Amino acid sequence: MRKLLATLFTASLLLGIAAAQDMNAGKGQDVEQRLTTMEKKWAEAGKANDSAAVGSMLSDNFVNLDSDGSIHSKAETLGRMKNAKWEMNEVSDMKVTQDGKTAIVTGTWRGKGVDGNGKAVNATERFADTWQQMPDGNWQCIASASAPLKQEEAEKH
Repeated sequence: MRKLLATLFTASLLLGIAAAQDMNAGKGQDVEQRLTTMEKKWAEAGKANDSAAVGSMLSDNFVNLDSDGSIHSKAETLGRMKNAKWEMNEVSDMKVTQDGKTAIVTGTWRGKGVDGNGKAVNATERFADTWQQMPDGNWQCIASASAPLKQEEAEKH
């Protein structure tokens, strides 16, 4: 009887460990898919001048380091978005690196049009967005940074 109970206990323990590992593996995949989808929606909303859609994705203390070296708050970023006119505003080549409740999405951004300051833009840039999972379970971007790609690198994308 003891041998049977010990065997059942061991089997239950192993099944529990396997189930926990499966759940954790799925969470990483879900976060990657969720954040890349949010990045694409951000780009689409930017093209449509939908600052409200993007506003919910950004934390209140969001900081944006633009490719020209300027720094913008959440309010400034959303204000500039309202005035932009994009023919093309898209992201690609995204990679998500997660560490607990923080994740960094890196990728390539391509834009053609007029930015929020009235400046003509035809550029390809690398970006790094830092996302944090909030207490309610939703993810918000807390920081974004971009840098221009050299012409030969931009032509690959």
